[in-house]
Amino acid sequence: MTAGVQTIIYPVKDKDRAKAVFAALLGVEPYVDQPYYVGFKAEGQDVGLDPNGHAQGLTGPVPFWHVSDLRERLAALLQAGAEVVQDVRDVGNGRLIASVKDADGNMVGLLQDPVS
Repeated sequence: MTAGVQTIIYPVKDKDRAKAVFAALLGVEPYVDQPYYVGFKAEGQDVGLDPNGHAQGLTGPVPFWHVSDLRERLAALLQAGAEVVQDVRDVGNGRLIASVKDADGNMVGLLQDPVS
């Protein structure tokens, strides 16, 4: 099942400039600020800036659907005709992500938090 889109990741070329723009837009400072990722939380929405996103195949903002079983949802999407852009990977502390594109090239991200 899905808990909806709760995270949007933007691939960025200049992390510091993007961080300044999103801090001004969201009115909050990042809760994560690392060389590999900057994350904001605002009004229940996570917004991430990924300086490696372009190299990983991200061509624009990607909505990430929070799911209870990432591998099951990924298999269903592939069976429905989606193509893998980024296969399943652990981005830290058991959080799994993957991304696909549909027949029109639209990006769809999947995110599964570890079971507590």
